[in-house]
Amino acid sequence: MTAMQYRPFCLLIGLLCIVNVHAQQRLWYSSPAKEWEEALPIGNGRLGAMIYGGDHEEEVQFNEETLWTGEPRSYDRPGAHRYLDTIRELLDRGKQREAEALAMEHFMGKKSPSEDNAAWLKEIGRERSKSNGPASFDFNDSGWKSIAVPSYEGWEDVGLEGVDGAVWFRTAFHLTETDVQSDWVLDFNKIREQDFTYVNGTLVGHKNGDQEKRVYKIPKEQLRVGRNILAVQVINLTGKGGIAGYKDTAQAIGLRNANGRFIPLAGTWKYWIQNANVPKVGVYQASYQPFGSLRFVFPKGTTREYRRSLDLDRGVAEVRYKQDGVSFVRSYIASFPDNAVAIRLSADLPGRISFSMTMDSKHPQHRLYKLDEHTLALHVKVKDGVLEGTSFVSLKLDGGKVYEQDGYLHVERANRADIVLTGATNYKDFRHISPDYLVRAKAHHAYVHKQSSDAIWQRHDKDYRNLFHRFSIQLGHPEKDNLPTDERLRRFVTEDDPGLVALYVQYGRYLQIASSREGTQPANLQGIWNHLLEPSWGSKYTTNINLEMNYWPTEMFNLSELHDPLFRMIRELSEAGKSTARSYYNARGWVLHHNTDIWRGTAPINHANHGIWPTGGAWLVTHLWEHYRYNQDTAFLRAYYPIIKGAALFFKDFLVRDGHTGWLVSTPSNSPENGGLVKGPAMDHQLIRALFNIFVKSSALVGEDQSLRDSVNTMIPKIAPNQIGRYGQLQEWLEDIDDPENKHRHVSHLWGLHPGDEINMDSTPALVEAAKKSLLMRGDDGTGWSLAWKINFWARLKDAPHTYKMIKMLLRPAGKAGGSYPNLFDAHPPFQIDGNFGGAAGIGEMLVQSHAAYIDILPALPEQLSEGHVKGFKARGGFEMDFHWQDSRLSGLRIRSTAGNLLRVRCGGRAVEMATVKDKIYQFDANLNLLN
Repeated sequence: MTAMQYRPFCLLIGLLCIVNVHAQQRLWYSSPAKEWEEALPIGNGRLGAMIYGGDHEEEVQFNEETLWTGEPRSYDRPGAHRYLDTIRELLDRGKQREAEALAMEHFMGKKSPSEDNAAWLKEIGRERSKSNGPASFDFNDSGWKSIAVPSYEGWEDVGLEGVDGAVWFRTAFHLTETDVQSDWVLDFNKIREQDFTYVNGTLVGHKNGDQEKRVYKIPKEQLRVGRNILAVQVINLTGKGGIAGYKDTAQAIGLRNANGRFIPLAGTWKYWIQNANVPKVGVYQASYQPFGSLRFVFPKGTTREYRRSLDLDRGVAEVRYKQDGVSFVRSYIASFPDNAVAIRLSADLPGRISFSMTMDSKHPQHRLYKLDEHTLALHVKVKDGVLEGTSFVSLKLDGGKVYEQDGYLHVERANRADIVLTGATNYKDFRHISPDYLVRAKAHHAYVHKQSSDAIWQRHDKDYRNLFHRFSIQLGHPEKDNLPTDERLRRFVTEDDPGLVALYVQYGRYLQIASSREGTQPANLQGIWNHLLEPSWGSKYTTNINLEMNYWPTEMFNLSELHDPLFRMIRELSEAGKSTARSYYNARGWVLHHNTDIWRGTAPINHANHGIWPTGGAWLVTHLWEHYRYNQDTAFLRAYYPIIKGAALFFKDFLVRDGHTGWLVSTPSNSPENGGLVKGPAMDHQLIRALFNIFVKSSALVGEDQSLRDSVNTMIPKIAPNQIGRYGQLQEWLEDIDDPENKHRHVSHLWGLHPGDEINMDSTPALVEAAKKSLLMRGDDGTGWSLAWKINFWARLKDAPHTYKMIKMLLRPAGKAGGSYPNLFDAHPPFQIDGNFGGAAGIGEMLVQSHAAYIDILPALPEQLSEGHVKGFKARGGFEMDFHWQDSRLSGLRIRSTAGNLLRVRCGGRAVEMATVKDKIYQFDANLNLLN
């Protein structure tokens, strides 16, 4: 094909993409959301909202990024470093349990202050001693409320959200004359966290701790023919509470006798909250909190032609339906320029917009009040901490009237209604709160309320399109776009749907735009969305994979600015981590362990068997370097160089010489969440080598610290190397102790394969094969984010069929082991957003890889995605490319050099190496022949 023939062809392909791309960029459903995981997310980095889309009752549940529990404080245990050498010595002698026990006592971070609970426990214990109390057979519980039992994710999941304290549960079971001739065993599995369990008024069991299995023997002498009463006092001081049962609900809680007869106890029980005023209990870190809900009530009617959608092309959620011959439309955006959620209600006939609107919150301490005739305000204060916040919602009407009554704004017969919601908290930064935040919050809302509604929507549109439209992707044909998204998800288990794969990529980009904008907090475990007062894992920042995974797609998918919140966090963590480095390791520089929160805790938390992992900072530094590799911005590198240097200094002091091998090793540490406290996990050494290499290169680029650079350079080859074990696997630890039956969700020792690059097919083929063996041993299944990571691994191995298999597993309806919810949120389960971002990045790795010697085009393309087009894909070295393919072969390639670097590109066994000029565009044909 000549150059003149090629250009019209390329133009034609581009036009075809434009025609089809809009249809592929919409999630849509034919009914309102019933569960939170079915609602549609909008966000602007600061405010996030979930749209349920009810036709009669609508909920818009919203968050503000800085509403957390906790307060500014020191997380470090002073003098912990005095125990470091002993812990190391115990590990060196193989005494892991002793090392973990010593570390639990002296090496974990400080919890927040606790209050003495002895008097409280004594008081609530009196209820157990009453002869006619809740434990007794004859107690009248008819006035008690009902609740579902068990609830593995805590009683918060079934109606007792925000409750800590003492709660009684009662139920009845019936026995025959034969039944009472034998002893029985009661199996609750887990209770969170202390229980006193009674049968017919007699105590049959008591344990403390949510990891203790509750299996209690019931002697036949305590049983009755006919009705028997089971009563349980559950005491939960913090976190999730209740009768948990089994995570796998196929295993029922219940009673069993020696003859094998089983009486299930799952179902509706009676309950009574005895006392919810629990003394404060110290916690290691804070939790992200929901703010409130905006609620609407619309006139009832017969709904037809209902459609709920999220238009990724415009960043707009919509609800459309017809009632009584009138077409109604509700549109929702979260505007970054105006820091507000905006909602527009309209109809195709005048005077048909009537509704009532209010706000509420799950926080026990909340207050709703009227600010003026068009504005309501909601004030909330978190239960455990110093933070509070205020949200305002205002109305603007075209026609009709509005009045306030009983906490509702009532609108009658308007032509159109525009609503703006804003919110702010007294969080200032990780060391301070702002006592005068409300003045600024009111002023901001007043400013937004005065703006033209059309102008707010126009500014959002311009801002959003500037980011989203830099990149486009089309895979296959759009024949399944006419199906609801939840139906497509169900069908994808057995059918191919290339358009759904493309949609997932764009949805990942949308979620990042919505949850991570310049000047905001980075996306946490749930991005910016959370509806629970007790979110799983605190909805925090887990830095042994999850936080980093949130930003894997940022650079490749042309959203570099959205890395800014993570970089700001890294800067703050580098400040907080200096104290931790001194307190725990008597080291220079800064350190971060496996978790952090809005107050930037950097100390070890939770348990010694997984919380003492000092390489979180090293991993985060790689994101600084990746940003440089993609954008070639030396000014950025210079600005963050002191942070890179500080991380390197820490590990220069931290590494010790192993007496058995002579290598420099990381100790104490762990291979994330697997195998307990150890010395020398492979992941640590991969990360530290990467960090040292980054420091050496950065130091040279900015022209500083040559002597330190030389010293660090000499240490790199002394760090314990990657090793291949007896099964041909990449060893996870210093010793060859990998278990081929271990199916743990973490595959941390393959960090060097992805997101690292020291294990690659160009320079380390033997290690690549060992990594592949480790993946096969670990197995395909896993939680949502684990599936996403495996997509990236198999793409880096250039195994297209296996990569596609993992995509199919990620994009399956959510179950016990990962998948996706109806709104395409990733299922850990429960929801974690890292799988969305990691999965999108893995699909990107299938199409372009630029981590090794060449930019590889279509390195792991499965046959099910045999045709497509991508525009605006970024590669390391300062390149941006558009390309398309047909019949699994490249059809054309266009590359813009943004830095003027050497271009090395490869596809289908052909390779090109050439000098480039900054900002010049280079076009290639299917065989990588240069056309201009």
